[in-house]
Amino acid sequence: MPVRRWSPPQPYGPHDLHRNLRVLQRGAYDPAYRVAGGAVWRATRTPCGPATLCLAPDAGAGEVVAEAWGPGAEWALDRVPSLLGADDDPSAFVPRHRLVAEAHRRHPGLRLVRTGLVLESLIPSILEQKVTTEEAYRAWRRLLRRYGEPAPGPAGRLPEPMRVMPEPRTWAQIPSWEWHRAGVDHKHSSTILRAVARARRLQEAAHMDLAAATARLTAIPGIGPWTAAETLQRTNGAADAVTVGDLHLPRTVVYALTGARDGDDARMLELLAPYAGQRHRATRLILTTGRTPPRRAPRFPRVDIARL
Repeated sequence: MPVRRWSPPQPYGPHDLHRNLRVLQRGAYDPAYRVAGGAVWRATRTPCGPATLCLAPDAGAGEVVAEAWGPGAEWALDRVPSLLGADDDPSAFVPRHRLVAEAHRRHPGLRLVRTGLVLESLIPSILEQKVTTEEAYRAWRRLLRRYGEPAPGPAGRLPEPMRVMPEPRTWAQIPSWEWHRAGVDHKHSSTILRAVARARRLQEAAHMDLAAATARLTAIPGIGPWTAAETLQRTNGAADAVTVGDLHLPRTVVYALTGARDGDDARMLELLAPYAGQRHRATRLILTTGRTPPRRAPRFPRVDIARL
């Protein structure tokens, strides 16, 4: 069993490990992500094959202990520093609002993760387009449990059940009625099928700058700026990949910074302009404050595709 110890740059506490990696979790019951015994477990599909990665803080030594299993274990361990934010440069961020400055002070260990795996973040982001998070998470769970493969790992330690995301060929072979049963409509499933058919080309985006990576992803019909930003935030650790077209984020950012309740993308981008190059980090810090506008409108309408 390969093991690696990584000494993160300070400040970086045990709670930061969980806080930073949580953006990779697709709901509390994500079959590819578990938190158990203070450790984070990830089931992932690397270019070398499936892998399970266990990350646990060693507070006494000020290190993160990483263990991995499966054909992709060495690949996963080699990229632990990038995954945990070693490529991120929080020193480039300068707070311009009092609220953001306070959040920056309270969360000095915030780092932007970098998985280097495009499809792993792209497919669940496509599932989250124009639906509630509950619907998207349910679809992700069902598809992984049915078409993913068991995560490699030690019996008795591996949180059960964990599944590795299907390979592109398996995604392409999912019949239409199974997408339907998972609550995924034709538009979303077709976008995923177009993406997996171009998996190699899309994976190249993990090594591109933000503009080129966004252009590569959005060249696929059905993948727009929202989906590209949500993907590249996780895949590339893109500090400026601000999410536009979101139902809630503009209202949250505008309310947090101005108190106005009717924020839109244009106003959000105007307020984030001083953070050019670091706009995603700014929104992450704003979200840590928990300052959100009072809910006045009904929730996003839920349509159960599986029942149609």
